[in-house]
Amino acid sequence: MTVYLLQTINGIGIGMLYFLLAVGLSIVFGLLRFVNFAHGAFYLLGAYLCFQAMQWGLDFWAALVLVPLCVGALGWLAEKLLLRRVYAKAHEFHILVTVGLALAVQEIVIVFWGPLGNSVATPDLLQGVVMWGSFIYPKYRLFVIGFTAVLAVLLWWVLEGTRLGSAVRAGSESTEMVSLLGINVFRVFSLVFALGAATAALAGVLAAPIRGAEPFMGVEALSVAFVVVVIGGLGSFGGALVGGLLIGIVQSLMSTIWPPGASLMIYVAMGAVLLLRPHGLLGRRG
Repeated sequence: MTVYLLQTINGIGIGMLYFLLAVGLSIVFGLLRFVNFAHGAFYLLGAYLCFQAMQWGLDFWAALVLVPLCVGALGWLAEKLLLRRVYAKAHEFHILVTVGLALAVQEIVIVFWGPLGNSVATPDLLQGVVMWGSFIYPKYRLFVIGFTAVLAVLLWWVLEGTRLGSAVRAGSESTEMVSLLGINVFRVFSLVFALGAATAALAGVLAAPIRGAEPFMGVEALSVAFVVVVIGGLGSFGGALVGGLLIGIVQSLMSTIWPPGASLMIYVAMGAVLLLRPHGLLGRRG
């Protein structure tokens, strides 16, 4: 029984990382109706820039703050200089441009850091385990659960309690209405895209001490993020949270019950949800 409890807690930790990865993708699609296949590249950059920052002598805590800010700035530039030019075009153009951007980032990573993965050390403060009787769990994974839970509350407040959040929620219903209210829609687009890139990079930083940094992790992350978004519902903050936790727990439990099918069960769960609720668990019809 302890094994399943351990795997459930592992699943919550993994699920919260999936939530951070997917929430930006979901919000960007909800506001911009933009299919962003470069989202996994921001996660990839987050992990590698964390590795590089620690190689330069910075500690993990500095990387946790600086890397999402840097990647968010890169996302803002990419949106402003490149992606904005294809918003009005068909989704095929969105896919073509963002896949090209993702491949370019992946190749740049390979040129600078090589085709092999690199390990990232767990911060000294979080090394070791926490013990409750016979239950033992790594400190770092507990930190990930607690830290991402606080971030989820903070993101919810940003979307529900600030002017930016009001503009995002209104824009997801009608960008024309937001424009008529005198709000600079393109500025909101840029900020939302930067926020999505920053949260994906933050997920990469947090994942780096667990799984390291390797050049193809962005592709895997992108596929999982899309599954989470589809399960939770496009454009839904709560859906990204519920979908991330569901997928994390399913994947973690299945790695004990049926290891070869752990990855397969992610897509089985997605199929089951779509059969019951085609618009996702918390998505809106239409």
